[in-house]
Amino acid sequence: MPNQTVETQARFAAIEKAISRQPRKFDVPKDDLGRSLSVSDYFGQYTFGVKEIKSAISKADYEKFIELTSLGKPLEKDLADKIAKAVRNWAMEMGITHFCHWFQPMTGTTAEKHDAFISFNDDGSTIEKFSGSQLIQSEPDASSFPSGGIRTTFEARGYTAWDPTSPMFMMTSTNGRTLCIPSAFVSYHGHALDEKTPLLRSIEALSTNACELLKLLGSKDVKRVTATLGVEQEYFLIDRTYFGLRPDLILAGRTLQGARPPKGQELEDHYFGSIPSRVTAFMQEVEFELYRLGVPAKTRHNEVAPAQFEIAPIFEDANVSVDHNHLIMEMLTKVARRHEFVLVLHEKPFAGINGSGKHNNWSMSTDSGENLLEPGATPHENLRFLVILASILKGVHSHNGLLRASIASVGNDHRLGANEAPPAIMSIFLGDQLNMIMDKIKSGEAIENAERAMINLGVSKLPLLTKDNTDRNRTSPFAFTGNKFEFRAVGSSASCSLPITCLNAAVAESMAEITAEISQKMKSGKEMSLAAMEVIREVVQKHSQIRFEGNGYSAEWIVEAERRGLTHYRDTPEALDAFTLASTKNLFTKLKILTEEELASRHHVQLERYVKKVDIETEVMKTLVDTYITPAVNSYISDLSEALIRQREAGFEKSPTEQLIKKILDAYSDIAKKRKSFEELQVAANTLDSEYKKAEAQAKKVLPAMLELRDACDKIEVMVGNGYWPLPKYREMLFCF
Repeated sequence: MPNQTVETQARFAAIEKAISRQPRKFDVPKDDLGRSLSVSDYFGQYTFGVKEIKSAISKADYEKFIELTSLGKPLEKDLADKIAKAVRNWAMEMGITHFCHWFQPMTGTTAEKHDAFISFNDDGSTIEKFSGSQLIQSEPDASSFPSGGIRTTFEARGYTAWDPTSPMFMMTSTNGRTLCIPSAFVSYHGHALDEKTPLLRSIEALSTNACELLKLLGSKDVKRVTATLGVEQEYFLIDRTYFGLRPDLILAGRTLQGARPPKGQELEDHYFGSIPSRVTAFMQEVEFELYRLGVPAKTRHNEVAPAQFEIAPIFEDANVSVDHNHLIMEMLTKVARRHEFVLVLHEKPFAGINGSGKHNNWSMSTDSGENLLEPGATPHENLRFLVILASILKGVHSHNGLLRASIASVGNDHRLGANEAPPAIMSIFLGDQLNMIMDKIKSGEAIENAERAMINLGVSKLPLLTKDNTDRNRTSPFAFTGNKFEFRAVGSSASCSLPITCLNAAVAESMAEITAEISQKMKSGKEMSLAAMEVIREVVQKHSQIRFEGNGYSAEWIVEAERRGLTHYRDTPEALDAFTLASTKNLFTKLKILTEEELASRHHVQLERYVKKVDIETEVMKTLVDTYITPAVNSYISDLSEALIRQREAGFEKSPTEQLIKKILDAYSDIAKKRKSFEELQVAANTLDSEYKKAEAQAKKVLPAMLELRDACDKIEVMVGNGYWPLPKYREMLFCF
């Protein structure tokens, strides 16, 4: 055994500690007889939402609250004070000492500033105070949040505004409890500085335009349409001792070096396999915490890659679902620490195996609970379904570049187009049955199929569309799965707010245009169903390029997609250009979701985040090469050289050690050459005079050079003696815990 460095000693100690850990136990709530409570007994006990507000105020006040919030109008002071009093009373009962407005700045995460309930009477005695104005609005300092140029540095004011449609919740820590109030975040001048404000605006735009379309189609009782969402969250777990020894995981969120182990996911034995007991204990505690927060976690399982797992909730209103996904990520992170794990949410933390995403199961629901993407059993329901479907085809096709931009990030660039993720080209998968119907409509033929219960719409014949009569095309970024679309391309670490905002906006616009087109035909004397079918046919004929049923991973699809005129942004700097398109500006300004200034700020912030993240990765990569890999190689070569000298002194002239030394020196020389080339490209990129030029150089030159350097480092890892290598290896991090 060599003279081990502190790092290599720590690596072996980490392996020993990781494999010896036992599942953590936690106390599940019990009744008076010592029996474990059912989930229904404590689900949502840490939340204060519409149900709790209803029980705490009068019926008349509650009806006014629902009316005002559904219309997006501010609460009157008297009503706000009544609700605040109820919130304060609940908080005192729960032992809560502080409150905060919990919001989503343009950082991709959440933010909060805590204020105590404590106040003072005129006589100096202490009381707990919480007013309606404190509930509705707060004023955190906005100066250090990214704004993309919306405000200058000296304009520090920012305002958070309560989102009453999303439940308040209590977060616990070791020494206290805090009331979190889901909120929007705007600047002093009213500009959206967050991700939730445009999301809420897009939900309103979608509802308004969907209701107008439905009324035209005969559904006159619909007063509101809500975007619904269920977010499947993929993630990796590694033992915390490994994490602490990997500077790249700590600072970049992914491994920038690491040779692939002999076994990865080739045997396909991890996916849906038996969940390791230590991980099961972690999942059970996560679910317990989420249930108390009112998050409807439903599914848990092993994912494809070793050490990769998934959690999926039941669908909810889109803005609540986005809030809950942030809570899921936060709770996964917190509970992982309790179990001596570290949660890894990066889209591609380990090379050579599947990365992680979050599949956004999106649909629309009326205020009576009807799913607009649920095929129906009557002519009216199926006509409505086809009009909605045509609206989605039109919207996604018209703004396919924008949807690609909405999921762009430096992490997702490593994942999109790989074997487990959708390609970087937006397309729609409908499945055999719906695809056949679209083709028949496109050609103008009547549909004849006796094997499927035929129904006559008076203008054509359509089979009764059966639920789940579609396959699941894992290569499609936007696939119909029976009664919803699965937007699969969103990255695992991302907020769903921006992708869903863009999707809502694209569909809202197309609905408004289709409503106008049907209305125009009806004004010329056509009966509604015939007018609707004609518009559906026109939409399908114009937008069929977005439909693709084949293998999205194939090289042929890239050629075919470009022939069809679909946007193919290969990396984030390219994709972000979609935010500057005239069609994008028109979309957001027309629907009053984002002003041109607010849209430009998002383009700027996303570019800036890309550049900063790549800068971090490149600096970490140099650190790995210079302070971990180089010393390990030198130490190994030094010991081999001494061994070779002793072998020759012993008369062993043709030692294989000499060949091994030469092989390692050649690989070492390759590292030095690629390290020099990589740094030169990095320095050149940093001298460019704009964020876009720098990002473009990073994507096209710096990152490919860093990948070449990584390959050279990975090759030498398998040559250097195991006892010399300081960094935990893939085989340890992925399999030994």
